[in-house]
Order: sequence, then structure tokens, then C-alpha cells
Amino acid sequence: MKKTTQYLLLAACALGILAFSAKLVAADCTMSCCSGTATTAVADTTTNTIPDQLTTCPVSGDKLGTDMGPPYVFVYQGQEVKLCCSGCKKDFDKNPDKYIALIRAADKK
Repeated sequence: MKKTTQYLLLAACALGILAFSAKLVAADCTMSCCSGTATTAVADTTTNTIPDQLTTCPVSGDKLGTDMGPPYVFVYQGQEVKLCCSGCKKDFDKNPDKYIALIRAADKK
């Protein structure tokens, strides 16, 4: 085999391994809502948002900011929302009114 062919095969194998490992990491993150790989979104601080006073995730009930790292923070219709991890965002999106009600109820206490 020519060296160029060998190098091309080696590069293709390396790219295949990278793609496979990326799929494994992505699958690992979505297997459970709290897989330990928290991602933090940055809240839009330029608008007047209502702060989220909850110390637990409204979706999972887990305490925020523990060994999972910083909470996943985003703004939903002017309300800051803090979740324990990005995996909980999927459940939040299914029924946001339910979770917003929990957050706003905590603000009134």
C-alpha cells in the first residue's frame, strides 16, 4: 500500500473513533436527567427577568449546585429558571406552566 493511502485510512479511522466517542458521550448525557454532566446556559441579564428563588430543581427535586456543578439557567417568558442539569430541560419543555407555577409559588413564600 502507498503511504498516502495508509495515511488516509488512518485519518478516516481517527475521525470514526471521534464520531463514535461523541455519540457515546451524547447518549450518556441523555440516559438520565442528572448524569453528572451539567451544562450551564447563560441567562439573559439585559431584560427584566423575575429571579428564580428555588434551591431545588423544579423538575427532579434535586438540590441545585451540589456535586453536579452549577445549575442549568435560562429565561422562559421573563422568568429565570434554574434546573439541576440540561437533561431536565426536555421535561420542562413538555409542561412549562407546571414548573413555572412551582417557581413562582416559591417566590411568594
